[in-house]
Amino acid sequence: MKKFLAMLLAMVMVLSCAAYAETVNPDDIPDTVTAEDGKYEIAFVTDVGQLKDKSFNQGTWNGVKLYATQNGLTYKYYQPANGNEATDDDRYDAMKAACEGGAKVVVCAGFMQETALKKAAAEFTDVMFVFIDGYPLGLANVAPIAFAEEQSGYLAGYAVVKEGFTKLGFSGGGGGTNPACIRYGYGFAQGANAAAAEMGVNVELKYSWQYGASFSASAELQTMINGWYETGTEIVFACGGSMFQSIVAAASTNDAYVVGVDVDQSYESETVVTSALKGLASATTWAIGKFYAGEWASIGDVATSLGANNDSVGLPTDTWSLESWTVDEYNALLASIKDGTLTVDNTVLADDGVAKVEFSNLKVIYE
Repeated sequence: MKKFLAMLLAMVMVLSCAAYAETVNPDDIPDTVTAEDGKYEIAFVTDVGQLKDKSFNQGTWNGVKLYATQNGLTYKYYQPANGNEATDDDRYDAMKAACEGGAKVVVCAGFMQETALKKAAAEFTDVMFVFIDGYPLGLANVAPIAFAEEQSGYLAGYAVVKEGFTKLGFSGGGGGTNPACIRYGYGFAQGANAAAAEMGVNVELKYSWQYGASFSASAELQTMINGWYETGTEIVFACGGSMFQSIVAAASTNDAYVVGVDVDQSYESETVVTSALKGLASATTWAIGKFYAGEWASIGDVATSLGANNDSVGLPTDTWSLESWTVDEYNALLASIKDGTLTVDNTVLADDGVAKVEFSNLKVIYE
């Protein structure tokens, strides 16, 4: 009962934060503010890649800005030194600077923050840390927030096959070690296979972690994806922050298509058919709010996973360009995930064994 009530409260809080986000465009909120006393109360330490990556970092940062603006608080972002080559020491230095700069809450994005976060949280015990895409670290002042990305990936894979695509691609970030990207990819494969089975067709999925270790755009990635499109791939799930830029460039050259990730990326390119979403901004504002409401104990060192039941994953029905699959059909599929009729597997994680799964109507070409 306690767990149920906690999840119910989580759902209510995430929804209320989402409602605020709908009334305020986070892009209209400045990325930098000046604190008269030089202290910045809410801090954000970025993952690898750019702050304004139109994806993971930016979605999380938007949550920081939304909460701070709504509540009249100062805020600041800290990017670890050395960019995509940042070390654990670089990440720790950024967290230390945030704490010494007056932060009461530090939001850290990405699983790569673990080592630095353990050190910083143990040192600055009066500061609360929100670990986005994280897991419990045995520290009461660290709140790990994860998502059921496999559900969002499933919906995207199902949607594009229902739309008529049969030659798919998945290009993931993190080199096959990022749990969130692995969940996205495995869900995408499951959804594509399910739709293909219903339609009585066979689908091909090229699946790769190449050139995605740093989640960055690169000429090498663009060349690889361009080759996919040239040899018949119709649509690629761009699952890795700024990798999106290279994949969109390849799609534009070949009059092909893209599935975006984390946030609605349809605004960035006409090649984007839909995006696999997770509620980064709303979850971030919700977690920060727990501190200011005096309820941190309910999330500190507690494994929180937000999914369909919290309205924290899905597809953007207002902006997708799908024509053959309706919003009503989408809502029915989403409802089946919410009520438990449909369970999306997320267990193939240890070695990213998607290629080892025998799908009935999906051929995975692991590259």
